[in-house]
Amino acid sequence: MILIIDDDISIRASLSFMLKRAGYEVVAVASPKEAISTIRDTAPQLILMDMNFSLSTSGDEGITLLKQVKLFREDVPIILMTAWGSIDLAVKGMRAGAFDFITKPWNNASLLQRIETALELNSIDGSKDTNSSHNIDTIRQNKNNDFDRSFIIGNSDGLNQVLDVVKRVAKTNASVLITGESGTGKELIAEALHRNSMRMDKNFVKVNLGGISQSLFESEMFGHKKGAFTDASADRIGRFELADKGTIFLDEIGDLDIGSQVKLLRVLQDQTFEPLGDSHAHKVDVRVVSATNADLTKRIAEHSFREDLFYRINLITVHLPALRDRREDIPLLAKHFAYKQCEVNNIPQVEFSQDAMTLLSRLPYSGNIRELKNIVERTIIICAKKILTAGDFEPQINSCSAANATVNSNTAVHSDGLTLDDIERRTIVASLKKHKNNLSHVAFDLGLSRAALYRRLEKYDIDYKK
Repeated sequence: MILIIDDDISIRASLSFMLKRAGYEVVAVASPKEAISTIRDTAPQLILMDMNFSLSTSGDEGITLLKQVKLFREDVPIILMTAWGSIDLAVKGMRAGAFDFITKPWNNASLLQRIETALELNSIDGSKDTNSSHNIDTIRQNKNNDFDRSFIIGNSDGLNQVLDVVKRVAKTNASVLITGESGTGKELIAEALHRNSMRMDKNFVKVNLGGISQSLFESEMFGHKKGAFTDASADRIGRFELADKGTIFLDEIGDLDIGSQVKLLRVLQDQTFEPLGDSHAHKVDVRVVSATNADLTKRIAEHSFREDLFYRINLITVHLPALRDRREDIPLLAKHFAYKQCEVNNIPQVEFSQDAMTLLSRLPYSGNIRELKNIVERTIIICAKKILTAGDFEPQINSCSAANATVNSNTAVHSDGLTLDDIERRTIVASLKKHKNNLSHVAFDLGLSRAALYRRLEKYDIDYKK
């Protein structure tokens, strides 16, 4: 049963009609008092709740009711309803434990999708302690061998914990935020979510938000009509329309400017948008997966990232461990990269000596998996040997973080007493000198994206313009 709590009779009637047509059992009440009475007697599967029940628009009544409901029915997902202009109330509600929020007027298809997602996720959580057949077809066979983890290499506990979350949420429409350092494989996890979803046969559209300027954001994401601006010589389809019925992957979302965040929030809220130069609203059905290596909670505190957008993209969080925290996967990864490099270049397969694998397993890897891949591929091409030794790898590794780098599970310190930050700074400075401050070459040399390199230059206050 779905419980609707709203003092507006037209809202209750509209929602009740829509939900009953969708096959749900519905109970609608007009006040917090009626709501608590209903919740005491029955256990709703989900609650749709307004934030205001009198002339006051502060939302205090809604927050109070939310906390009371959570006391009686802690595990029941609650979706808040509020006006767009009062979206800050929804943010307060999310802090207080709400599952999601919608703005009035709502989009029926989008609301039904969120209700379905909430019920599915809640069912998955409940499946841990029950054998009920209602557990989404036993988590929809995710615990069998149907899960496609292609291109994801490793068997460490940290990686398996990540994949367990991916298995459980892939079949839902839940928005997922993937966090982790640059080079940890966030895009591969996003692809796995899509590949194991009900949308696998539709488009998977990747967008690097860190590489889109504010002036081009709307055109790139929502498209434009011919003549919408000076250089618009033809109609253009935006990324959201390309991803319709599929998945859109918003990479480096933490680098998006505040102005563009507002525009993104609107389309994520009701899945409608207007291309530039077109007054007609376009509807899309997309699953949103985002990724960032930034600390979004810190950026929210600094007012450089919107908290309401954070809650919209962060229904489920997947955090990828750094390569140094899953060192048991390094031999598997190194052998995989070697095999693929030899196959691509049509050269005999290579092997690693024990000292070579020991060396690779001890490096600090500030660039994570991308850095390991870079080191292995470069060594194979340059050395052209069947068996690679530590001596073959050492010239390809900057002297600051080469064979003497010793890292254990408790401390990250160089054998000469340098911290990993010291090693990383020296490595970057040496690479800048080697490549005469050509940042593209430096980024490639270090196995980093340009955005990640810029962040490190700023972090270590390295002047690369002199």
